[in-house]
Amino acid sequence: MALTRDFRQTLVERVRRDPEFARALLDEGATPFLNGETDAARIVLRDLVNATVGFEALAAETSKPAKSLHRMLSKNGNPTMDNLAAILGVVRRKLGVEIRAHAVEAA
Repeated sequence: MALTRDFRQTLVERVRRDPEFARALLDEGATPFLNGETDAARIVLRDLVNATVGFEALAAETSKPAKSLHRMLSKNGNPTMDNLAAILGVVRRKLGVEIRAHAVEAA
């Protein structure tokens, strides 16, 4: 059975209408970075940027070229901590949330 709707379009629409889902997606992007799972984190964060601020607005707010931001959040991207903090800061402000890290016992 063929997909009837593009995944990214569905994600964008859900993020825009469901603030709780958007916050959960931000958590899903930030937590893997803290746990060293950078590949997955970049992909989730890229999707979240697309669904919230967009790369052009992100570029304006971070003073970084949109193309560089796309590259940073690509599969092989390697954003610096400063750039990652700037990206997360813009998305966090757009969603109106704080990011707090807390330790959890490993299972």
